[in-house]
Amino acid sequence: MANNEEKKCDDKKSLSFVEQIVENDLAEGKNAGRIQTRFPPEPNGYLHIGHAKAICMDFGVAEQYNGVCNLRFDDTNPSKENTEYVDSILYDISWLGFHWGNVYYASDYFQQLWDFAVWMIKQGKAYIDQQTSEQIAEQKGTPTQAGTPSPYRDRPIEENLELFYKMNTPEAEEGSMVLRAKLDMANPNMHFRDPIIYRIIHTPHHRTGTKWNAYPMYDFAHGQSDYFEGVTHSICTLEFVPHRPLYDAFIDDLKIMNGQGDNMNDFRPRQIEFNRLNLTYTVMSKRKLLALVTEGLVSGWDDPRMPTLCGMRRRGYSPESIRNFIKSIGYTKFDALNDVSLLEAAVRDDLNRRAIRVSAVINPVRLVITNYPGGQTEEMVAVNNPENEADGTHTITFSKYLWMEREDFMENAPKKFFRMTPGAEVRLKNAYIVKCTGCTKDAAGNITEIQAEYDPTSKSGLEGANRKVKGTLHWVSIDHCRQAEVRIYDRLFCVENPSVEKCDFRELLNPDSYKVLDNCFVEDYAARMKPGDYLQFQRIGYFMADLDSTPDKLVFNKTVGLRDTWSKINKR
Repeated sequence: MANNEEKKCDDKKSLSFVEQIVENDLAEGKNAGRIQTRFPPEPNGYLHIGHAKAICMDFGVAEQYNGVCNLRFDDTNPSKENTEYVDSILYDISWLGFHWGNVYYASDYFQQLWDFAVWMIKQGKAYIDQQTSEQIAEQKGTPTQAGTPSPYRDRPIEENLELFYKMNTPEAEEGSMVLRAKLDMANPNMHFRDPIIYRIIHTPHHRTGTKWNAYPMYDFAHGQSDYFEGVTHSICTLEFVPHRPLYDAFIDDLKIMNGQGDNMNDFRPRQIEFNRLNLTYTVMSKRKLLALVTEGLVSGWDDPRMPTLCGMRRRGYSPESIRNFIKSIGYTKFDALNDVSLLEAAVRDDLNRRAIRVSAVINPVRLVITNYPGGQTEEMVAVNNPENEADGTHTITFSKYLWMEREDFMENAPKKFFRMTPGAEVRLKNAYIVKCTGCTKDAAGNITEIQAEYDPTSKSGLEGANRKVKGTLHWVSIDHCRQAEVRIYDRLFCVENPSVEKCDFRELLNPDSYKVLDNCFVEDYAARMKPGDYLQFQRIGYFMADLDSTPDKLVFNKTVGLRDTWSKINKR
């Protein structure tokens, strides 16, 4: 009995503060025991790993407590939104492994929001302001100094209604007027100082076309959309903490309009805020990410250096690794800067369990096994994944002429160099033990060929062939491999936190974040792999075939190395 109580206590401690709130609400019988969340992205860009953290929380809470999470597109600004982003968001959420209950759009509620705004005008709770945006910003005051009322604040209701209807016509000029809620110009919360709730935009909407010319602001659409849909827990990031009183106030007015009485806490969505996900050596600002794309500083939204989910997918990150990383850093009420090496460690850990091992040489030098018969070949058995026996095996061809890594040879090696050097023995993985006998150089002193002799009795897998040597090297047969392009990626920025630097963020880009090696060789088996197949180039790192890869031109992206070398290099 005591053990059961202890387990319950431990389970409670392992819950995030958001999950604890949800459990308490369930225990108190709120919302009739119903859990409904939503993920509300604006379709004005591609999702990044910061959105993934919100997705894991919104969908995860619904899954954990037998609720439902709906997907709602906050499409209230047609000048920045299009169906390309809608489609990418749908794909990314599915790729992460989550499933929505329903798909909604804020534009589904445009008429209801319009009717609510009309009701507010009629109640004397909203007015048309014809000041410029600069004038409105100036008369709002400061956090320590009250604002001054707009000269249009007491405009007659009938005139406000007439102008509001005019806002929704093609003739109304953008920026000529806005609708503001009449709240409290002295409130210490700046969001309460008569916030703008409607503005004029003439860009055709991706769903409603030219039906609307006046569109609701986020703060006027978000909470109401939650209420219309029956959301019980509106989970968002910390920057929305000061918005929460306004969120509640608008919903309270909406309930009054609907004749729901004075019990304001009944079925009002509960807003809960958690910390955003920030990563070192990158930026999460949509504005900055868009600038990187539009200015050609990266190849696109899915550039493997980008923090976007499509970029990480193209680079070779698995959805499970991203979810594991997010789970490991947790949810708090304090913003933090997470080390990108923690994400890479999660990727490395996950890919170790799922990646197929193949041989590839990315900086080749010719190796000749001088005593191996010319024209003879052997098929050596290679284990696909030592972490999962069910992944089986494949064969790799061995011959007299091989490619090996240039870095694996040193003519005058130090004592602890356990790779190939004259007079020393190493094992060629899945094949034989060989002893280096020398090398050939060109006129400039560059090594062009390495010679070695093999021990015919040392073939891997043969009885008595397990004689120990200190090094094992990978290789590919020159006549049984495919040339490939390998793309190597590093941190996009050269400073840890580019978002806080005072200079232009473009000046902080890492010039060495992208390198192309075009004279690499992979075994034939690797050439069959496609984007989405997780690979480990043995002794090098994890890789994935790129979307640019074709049967005639193989292209692989380096996902992450076998170990963290960045931290070691930058601590020196």
